Amino acid sequence: MGILNDDAVLIKEAEKAGDKTLITVNCPDKTGLGCDLCRIILLFGLSIAKGDASTDGKWCYLVFWVVGKPTTRWYLLRERLREVCPPCTLPMAEIYYFRPEFQQPKPPKVFLLKFWCTFDRKGLLHDVTKVLCELELSVKRVKVFTAPDGTVMDLLFVTDTRELLHTKKRQEETKSQLNAMLGDNILSFEIELAGHEVTANPQGSAFLPPAITDDMDNALISKRVSVKFDNELSPSHTLMQILCQDHKGLIYDIMRTLKDYNIQVSYGRFSAKVKDYEVDLFIMQVDGKKIMEPEKQKVICSRLQMELVRPLRVEVMSRGPDTELLVANPVELAGKGRPLVFYDITLAITSLSIRIFSVEIARHKIHDREWEVYRVLLDEGDVALVPRSTIKECVVKNLMGWE
Repeated sequence: MGILNDDAVLIKEAEKAGDKTLITVNCPDKTGLGCDLCRIILLFGLSIAKGDASTDGKWCYLVFWVVGKPTTRWYLLRERLREVCPPCTLPMAEIYYFRPEFQQPKPPKVFLLKFWCTFDRKGLLHDVTKVLCELELSVKRVKVFTAPDGTVMDLLFVTDTRELLHTKKRQEETKSQLNAMLGDNILSFEIELAGHEVTANPQGSAFLPPAITDDMDNALISKRVSVKFDNELSPSHTLMQILCQDHKGLIYDIMRTLKDYNIQVSYGRFSAKVKDYEVDLFIMQVDGKKIMEPEKQKVICSRLQMELVRPLRVEVMSRGPDTELLVANPVELAGKGRPLVFYDITLAITSLSIRIFSVEIARHKIHDREWEVYRVLLDEGDVALVPRSTIKECVVKNLMGWE
């Protein structure tokens, strides 16, 4: 049986402020590896300033120059990147590709975090979300209840990336870090496995407005994102060139789109310029052929342009007497949603001094594609002081990294 190569992922941290951290990945190749790596880099809140990728179809070599943060846990990033790299020996690689559990992973267990606080201060939910992100816990649903005496009960349904929240040690770690953040504000804290009714119905059924479901006009999109194909430069590959405005997770959005179409990247170079982001990729279909058909090029071009102009959709609307914030992002065919969306939402809402009453996260079918939709019910007393256009603009800027 094979094992993962300890040198599959190497990280050279920036030596001084302003420098980029260098991430090198050297391992066996697999379709969609670039997408998986970029998703993890986005999950850790890093932006890719420049990158190179090359593969012969069996072995790949990728280099990312990323902009980090003082709080980035590089050792944990390296561990997470290594986990998505295929093993180095053939027997293990064959198991990795063809075992059913790798193709159809079991849904993670959902746990309920329930705690009482003395009061619901503004920004509390974001502070809790920040701690949960550091613990690698993903929020799936939130409910906030205020008692007549002013105390608040928060219910958070979460999944654990490490799949250890059923253990006493992991629960104690979670309680300790939340207690340290909440301080005297916390009255009680419990963790338990969520009931079947929470995990059995992830699909949403409520109405979604046209601002979420409708696509933008193609003419408008083509002016903002340029996608060109060239089949003359290489005898075996199609050159795809992309020029567009930079945003948080841009390379991830490109790679997940290509992964959904089973497009393989054999060589690529991408970098952020002063005003735009330039991407050159030598690609081919899963059967090893170039992308020659104009109709197929048109479909891929249209999808990429849409994903790069609107990787997320945001709307603020009325829900009865209340105000609701809606955020939607496409889900990979592999079933994974976009990282850090809830974190960015709570950060934006906190910056506007608005409290969150409840959050529901569900999957919806929009134009035959699965989307993850966040429904955030806002405190009506707070939201009355802030124009809806301001709320939408602030959320969009945080999600796109334009703040």
